[in-house]
Amino acid sequence: MSAAMAMVPLSGLDGAFLTLETPETPMHVGSLHVFAKPRGYKGNFYRTIRRRLAGRLDVAPIFRRRLAPMPLQFANPVWVTDDGLDLDFHVRRVRVSAPGSLAALEECVAELHTQLMDRSRPLWMVYVFDGLTSSRLAFYIKIHHAVLDGAASIALADAFFDVSRHPHRRAHREHHAAHGTHPPALIALAAAAFRHDAAQYVKLLRHLPETVRTLASVARESKAGTGAQLWRNFSFGPRTPLNVTVTAERGFAGLSIPLAEVKQVAARHAASVNDVVLALCSGALRRYLGRHGGIPRKPLIAAMPISLREPGKVEFTIEATMVPVSLATHISDPVRRLKAVHASAEATKSVARRAKAVIPTDFPSIGVPWVLGALTSLVGRSHVADAIPPIANVVISNVSGVPVPLYSAGARMNTYWPISIVEHGMGLNITVISYAGRLGFGFTVASCAVPDPREFATDLAAAHAELCDYATARRARKTSKSSAAAPQMRRRSSHVQSA
Repeated sequence: MSAAMAMVPLSGLDGAFLTLETPETPMHVGSLHVFAKPRGYKGNFYRTIRRRLAGRLDVAPIFRRRLAPMPLQFANPVWVTDDGLDLDFHVRRVRVSAPGSLAALEECVAELHTQLMDRSRPLWMVYVFDGLTSSRLAFYIKIHHAVLDGAASIALADAFFDVSRHPHRRAHREHHAAHGTHPPALIALAAAAFRHDAAQYVKLLRHLPETVRTLASVARESKAGTGAQLWRNFSFGPRTPLNVTVTAERGFAGLSIPLAEVKQVAARHAASVNDVVLALCSGALRRYLGRHGGIPRKPLIAAMPISLREPGKVEFTIEATMVPVSLATHISDPVRRLKAVHASAEATKSVARRAKAVIPTDFPSIGVPWVLGALTSLVGRSHVADAIPPIANVVISNVSGVPVPLYSAGARMNTYWPISIVEHGMGLNITVISYAGRLGFGFTVASCAVPDPREFATDLAAAHAELCDYATARRARKTSKSSAAAPQMRRRSSHVQSA
């Protein structure tokens, strides 16, 4: 197949993640997977993982996709197939510093997460760790956000994991580097850019009437009852120590809590699991800011990604948008705060559902890299994030994961922690994924905003305990009051009957 035939255009949103990237703001996402080492394990985990990937590179096209840049960067690049994939480059071995503790592993992952990816190669990496305590195995996967979103990343599980300790063997197919892979011709690249943009302009014009009708409907709906809540969601957040111009240094911490406990709290208060996740983050932010600058009177705002992906659709591209949600951090009572967060999230999701069909994930790109790149550089150099109120204070993302235990090299995965992106003005990203009955929280921070991410993880664990204990205590008090009132009610009943 010729290079021109193999070219795949990036969507406008995919390309934006490339243009927004700077040394201070890497735009890749990742995940840390920690396994329980099987008893008597004598294997070489690195070699096993590398051999496994060598035989499963065909499960997803992203393993062989690399960028072909446009002349003078006048438009987004396109994806082409890399026939010279070098697994020794993409699968690396890293030693964790002594004593090989979980904290040392998190520090090592944070350091790896600061490193920009080589755009001349496919935009993914796997790091397999040595030097961990005797009971653990682990690896860290890093993929550029231009390649895929959180929902699409779940489809990659087949390349890395099994659903049993002893899976069926697959035929091993080692892919060796090929020679003579030529980049696409400049004329072919330019033609691809113009074809993409022409198609997007036609699409925009075709959907313009529907867009106008949908936006008018959303405006009427807002006036009918959700306008006040939407206004609170879309207002600026307060200034906090989290909302600064970020530097390149990163920190990371992970935390897992039982999903069943979160579901119990959600059911008890007619809320969703996502509402409880937001409320837990809100409680953690109250605790953390209470020690670092004080809790603002104005509630913090979360930027929450919402998937626009249709059920069953697994293309490796970004199909999501960001919406603001008030975290009600000004409310001290955890149950009242949960109910306020629920109302806020429902108002935003109601509008997002109505507007879903007209929210663009692709758009024309000619000239966009120049404009967006200049603006990105200006934001970093001018430190404007230190001077203006933040549109949002924190990013909170909740991704549905895998409900069953997963294995790799015969080892059971105990923890699955996502690692994400921080930006100028938002030095904390909280990404959550469900796995085998637990919620894995990944706290990715800019070190200049949150020097110790483990401190914030501890605060979220405390917020979880508070919400669970508070809800249980309230239910116990209600039961106690009902029990105390029962004899009095019986006496009143007897009195009435005897009269």
